[in-house]
Amino acid sequence: MNLKLHKPLCIFDLETTGTNIGKDRIVEICILKVNPDSSRESKTWKVNPEMPIPKECSEIHGIYDEDVKDAPTFREIAPKIVEMITGSDLGGFNSNRFDVPLLAEELLRADFDFDLSKFKLVDAQTIFFKKEPRNLGAAYQFYCNKTLENAHSAEADVMATFEVLDAQVGKYEDVPNEIAELSTFSTQNKFADLAGMIHYDENGKEIFAFGKYKGQKVKDVFQKDLGYYGWLQNADFPLYTKKVFTKIQLSSKF
Repeated sequence: MNLKLHKPLCIFDLETTGTNIGKDRIVEICILKVNPDSSRESKTWKVNPEMPIPKECSEIHGIYDEDVKDAPTFREIAPKIVEMITGSDLGGFNSNRFDVPLLAEELLRADFDFDLSKFKLVDAQTIFFKKEPRNLGAAYQFYCNKTLENAHSAEADVMATFEVLDAQVGKYEDVPNEIAELSTFSTQNKFADLAGMIHYDENGKEIFAFGKYKGQKVKDVFQKDLGYYGWLQNADFPLYTKKVFTKIQLSSKF
């Protein structure tokens, strides 16, 4: 193994009802946990999303309403997921922009806290796009010289993602094998939240990336317009974004 791990790395992949982080739900999740001693364990769950799966999504990942009608809900499997990822770093393919934010939403919805500061995030897609801009199937062929069978199956995708990530570390001398450095390398933009609605300015202070206060410091806005904070909490924003707003609002009192 080319990756140098100091703590477990959980590579995961989601199949979902769509791509709206705030509204869509998980229908399948696979987690591959790789330990520093190279031992591995993987878990795959089908999930009842408690909403219809759009036909166009089912045609992509092959999971239909009938397949998950008797499956557990996310709330029911959330304790097992939390147990598996606690104390680990997280990785995936396009995970920083989609899988991690959506998983955070599901966990918060199930009353489990998700604190981004506790995880290093590694996105094999970002590394791939920096080096060989294509998709997961092409990455698997390029780095591993294998054809990706059963693409859009969570288990097939997550296994391929780990192999691609490990091969990337072995192929490029300037790609680090330590997770902390690899997390930095595979991060395109650093946001305060997961949806990219709160950016940092040149001094590391949170600023709005949208709306009438775009570019202004969140803390300063909340001090002069507390009603805007109330509006944000009642509006249709991702739960994790609201959590970050709350943390900033509480700190703005001091």
